[in-house]
Amino acid sequence: MAERVEQRLEDRVSELEQLERVGLFTRKEIKAVLRKASALEYKIQRRALRKEDFLTYIQYEINLLELIKKRRARIGYSFKKDEIEHSILQRVHSLFNRAVGKWKDDVQLWLSHVAFCKQWNSKHQLSKVFSSMLAIHSNKPELWIMAAKWEMETQLSSESARRLFLRALRFHPECPKLYQEYFRMELMHAEKQRKEKKAFEQAKMDLGEFSYSEEILNGEMARIIYRDAAGKIKGVQFHLAVLSIAKLFDFTQDLQKEILESLQAKYADDPLTWDYMARRELEMGSPQSTGHSTKQMKVSEMTQREERCCAVFEEAVRAVPTEDMWKYYITFCLERYNRKTNSEELKQKRLERILSVFNKAHESNLLLEAFYKQWLQLLLECNLSEKATEVVEAATKRFSQSVEMWQMRLQVLIQLKSDDVAQCFEEAVKHMKSKGSLPLWTLWVEWSEGTNSEKDTEALYQRSLRATAPSESVTMKEKYLDWTYRNGGYKKAKRLFTSLCENRPFSLDFFRKMIQIEKEQESCKMLHLREYYERALREFGSTGSDLWLDYIKEELSHPQGKPENCGSIHWRAMKMLQGDLVEDFISKYTLLQTGHL
Repeated sequence: MAERVEQRLEDRVSELEQLERVGLFTRKEIKAVLRKASALEYKIQRRALRKEDFLTYIQYEINLLELIKKRRARIGYSFKKDEIEHSILQRVHSLFNRAVGKWKDDVQLWLSHVAFCKQWNSKHQLSKVFSSMLAIHSNKPELWIMAAKWEMETQLSSESARRLFLRALRFHPECPKLYQEYFRMELMHAEKQRKEKKAFEQAKMDLGEFSYSEEILNGEMARIIYRDAAGKIKGVQFHLAVLSIAKLFDFTQDLQKEILESLQAKYADDPLTWDYMARRELEMGSPQSTGHSTKQMKVSEMTQREERCCAVFEEAVRAVPTEDMWKYYITFCLERYNRKTNSEELKQKRLERILSVFNKAHESNLLLEAFYKQWLQLLLECNLSEKATEVVEAATKRFSQSVEMWQMRLQVLIQLKSDDVAQCFEEAVKHMKSKGSLPLWTLWVEWSEGTNSEKDTEALYQRSLRATAPSESVTMKEKYLDWTYRNGGYKKAKRLFTSLCENRPFSLDFFRKMIQIEKEQESCKMLHLREYYERALREFGSTGSDLWLDYIKEELSHPQGKPENCGSIHWRAMKMLQGDLVEDFISKYTLLQTGHL
């Protein structure tokens, strides 16, 4: 191993001598580079190789290249690059080749080599890297696309890019992304040839026997790719993706027409097709001269476009009456409504339109649950409270098992100060099972606190404890304790706490709330605090390292505390805490002893 390391260090001598001779590095820096290189070489010559050692070595060499580049710029010296940089670049490529040879499955390692080649313009080497990488990772379409794009955009070789795409499609014959990028590449090639031809014609140059193929110039290769793909790949998304690519090129009108016709013929019942056809109307404005358009004319033009879109959507919901179709229609109307405009007239039309569409979908029983909230918000903003009440009542009948829908209905009634709130709460909890009803009970007691008598509210809290699932009742216990303290004072809260402690489960916050209540009293008694901490630790002693620490702090800081109890508490904590919590407790306890906590 030592011989190999020595040989590799000797290979560096000529480049290091050049660095010193031309004044880019000092002798001291050269020795430092040799020491570092020696240490890095030994690490990658061991039997048990580590990927991290290769990456560290590669990064060191890249940093060295960057430093040389900066110093060249500073002193204005640009010679001897073959003797210096070329040697380092070859070494980095060699390191990468060894690393990917050992860890072939690490795609990120391959991509790091690709990025290095691009950064240092190692085109010949990059071609080899892509070739090796694709031989091993032929199952990853994105790598084929990356290689083909490099051939097309950097190497300017459409032929090489085409070969790569064709090879990739043999491995992935039904990959939409591959077809899309191949389609794009052929259109880019056609555009490039069109520009070349135009330039030659303008220069009136004689091309001799050479001629441009009209088929290629018109994008026929892309058409062939599309037709091949359309026979294998199903779904509207692919057609829309290639259509959006075709629209980027101004010579593809016929191709766009073919894709659109195919889309309408094959997927006439797909809501996404209708959504595209409707939105297309926004782009198809009447041929007006924008130079002389007044503000009113622009508003009128936009109104007409939006109305044409809605006409298509109206046809769509008749042809495909589904929740999905209405979803696209409503989403479009909401987008237009939320779009900023200085025209009050246009804003009002958009508001009327979205309210009308919401209503139609609702009456068809095809309005998604998620949209009701937005509709109700708009109705309330427009002071249409009667309509809002009617809508939300119908919604809870349709979605009678939805907690969110009942919450929405109750919030609307509370906001409108309706007399039917209590009755609606009763109806809601009757429909809902105990599990999942917590939001309703929370809302109910909060409303009762501000509306009903203390007696009624207390009865409601007690009822909620029986009605909610055990896991959800813990939240109601916390709220009940807090409300009792705020309205009945300390003694009543203490009695309630003792009573509630008879019924598990509890939350840690329930005990912490009682501890906080005790500490707020002028005559805060350590005896009571111990009781609360002990009760809490019986439930959460195995998981609450902070709870043990707070107990110890209380004994140390309270006037009635007993510091001699701390050792016993510490010993109990060490026995009860589980796993990593023991270490966490020890480190925090040490900080507490040193006064840093």
